[in-house]
Amino acid sequence: MVTFEPCDDGLDIVDPIERRRYRLRTGGPVAPSEIDEAAFYFPVDAAVAVDAATVRVAGIADAYVRREDGGMVAALRPGAEIELPADSYELELNGPVKCYFRVEGAVAASADGDRIAFSFDADELLVGARSYHQRPAATMTITSDPADALRALSYLGSALKTTSPERSYPTLRGHPPTVEVGATLSIPDGLSTPDTGVEIEVPPTHRAAAIAAPLAFYLGAELVPGESGRLRCVDREFALDEPDLQTGVERALKQSFLFDCLVRTEGYYRVDLHERAALAPRLDLDLAALYDRPLADRLGAYLSVPFETVADHVPRWNLAAYVDASPTGLEALPFVVGDLAIVRPATGERVSPAAFREGVLDDFMGATRGDRVRGPDRDAGTLGLIRPPETDAVESAWFGDGTPIGATKATLAAFRNKLDRRPDAGDIEIAVVGNDPEMRAENDAVRAAYGSRTELPFDVTVRRDRTTGELRGLLGQDVDFLHYIGHVDERGFECADGYLDATDIDSVGVGAFLLNACRTYEQGMALVEAGSVGGVVTLNDVVDSGALRVGKTMARLLDLGFPLRAAIEIARTESVVGGHYTVVGDGRAAVVQEDDGLSMLCRIAGADDGYELTIDAFVPRERGMGTMARPMVGGAKRHYLAPGVIGQFQLSREELREYLDQHRYPIKKDRCLYWQSSSLDL
Repeated sequence: MVTFEPCDDGLDIVDPIERRRYRLRTGGPVAPSEIDEAAFYFPVDAAVAVDAATVRVAGIADAYVRREDGGMVAALRPGAEIELPADSYELELNGPVKCYFRVEGAVAASADGDRIAFSFDADELLVGARSYHQRPAATMTITSDPADALRALSYLGSALKTTSPERSYPTLRGHPPTVEVGATLSIPDGLSTPDTGVEIEVPPTHRAAAIAAPLAFYLGAELVPGESGRLRCVDREFALDEPDLQTGVERALKQSFLFDCLVRTEGYYRVDLHERAALAPRLDLDLAALYDRPLADRLGAYLSVPFETVADHVPRWNLAAYVDASPTGLEALPFVVGDLAIVRPATGERVSPAAFREGVLDDFMGATRGDRVRGPDRDAGTLGLIRPPETDAVESAWFGDGTPIGATKATLAAFRNKLDRRPDAGDIEIAVVGNDPEMRAENDAVRAAYGSRTELPFDVTVRRDRTTGELRGLLGQDVDFLHYIGHVDERGFECADGYLDATDIDSVGVGAFLLNACRTYEQGMALVEAGSVGGVVTLNDVVDSGALRVGKTMARLLDLGFPLRAAIEIARTESVVGGHYTVVGDGRAAVVQEDDGLSMLCRIAGADDGYELTIDAFVPRERGMGTMARPMVGGAKRHYLAPGVIGQFQLSREELREYLDQHRYPIKKDRCLYWQSSSLDL
């Protein structure tokens, strides 16, 4: 899965599935030779030996030096320098690809704000790497009997790579086995449930099974039928249906996860965690003593604390998934419980086209005189608009019938396409298609935005006035991202010689897309069903000026590594037509990697003695709940749980300017979006 490619100044570690690349600069070319992956303490997908005395890596990835048994020796922080005597060491780097060094000899290292440098007094350097990509180990078959569903979903926890508190890290949870509906219950022989001693009792319904699935997965618990919602661990029992099952399960999941994040700082990663520092004084628990206790014992201690005691420090949840309370609805669960999604039944409020227009089109109806609509002015259509219940999650994924407002229209096809996708390890292919001569401005603007990061191998092409045959051919290629600019109506994409209807295409190779035209929802859904992972579409007509602003903003955010859903949530505020845009497929998909592993948005507000800087972190698909982020502001040393706010800081004008100049993060001030500090009025 992971490959090593020599380059002029070192070695590139390439993950072709996640389209991630990590360059190790050694000061000159190297000749890697394959070695046994077992040479490393931690699991790796591939490993090589190279002759290199120095390595430099860009970015601010966390780095740790360990003994050969995995024990911590040192953590490398920005501004730090370490020198270690000759010994056996394994170094860990949390970059775009998980990377490890193994050396027998002395080690020195230093870190500043944008790079880490290592030097080794050793005969050779061993390099190992592991992809963040995960695949399910097997497929289970369930029937229409809810009892069968409970039994099968008890095996979701088979994907846990540990039952220690470290399973709160996303890379140690694994992809659960998939589920399909059939005539008989079938659980492959290779699957086994972890022996955690935790049991969850819920009513024997598909609704209860779906709600409880993420908690059962995370706790490695057995799901059993009963009259009410109960959780049993060792000799303790906790109610899960107070005030109702949905709320009780959500609180138990958030609380057990949060406590694991606090306790895991006693293990492999001894970091200064903000949430632990804030909560420890409130808790009558010995967090250090809990680390080595069995899961069921830890869980009993965790849940003995009232949820209200810790609620204000639960990180913002990454995903809320709305699924149908039916056997086929349960097929979505394996694709969301790995990220500990809060699962809810797919029930929402029906919204009429008129109500939708009143809610998001008032400003559009008063758009600037002379603005041209991308296509004929049409009625709102029959999309079956649904407004899901509100949630504070970063993304709401709607797997039910109808078209959700303010949520991703998720489909099983999108997640299955991701598992099957095998792009080449070459350049990141981005195609900009402009099928309207009057939209040259957007063609040029987005072409300039994509591929601006010289450290990544981009191939950005602009194609204009495509025919139906040419566009069909392009959709069949292994293109990572398609940015379409033009017209779309009920006949499909308008081309130079007619219309191409995506519903007539059986297979596409395009990974993700932005269809910046009027009413592209149906065409986008067709692309997902035919092979794409996800994309941004419109639910209504959009005027050129607004679409141009949204398109340019999306291009810049995607180029910085923002996932689709996070990018459109930011971009839609740039125009009065932003409310027409939504995501179909997998909203967590990202086109390219982010330099620091997470996407950041800086929000600035004035303060009495300077400025208040709030940093929001967004996590891509391969990360997830449990990821940590460390803001590089002044002398800040603490880590925060992501996603969500990872720090608020009071800074002077000079301090704020210095921080913004060091990073490529988008900036929000006074409801306006900026791309560089020099544009701000500070």
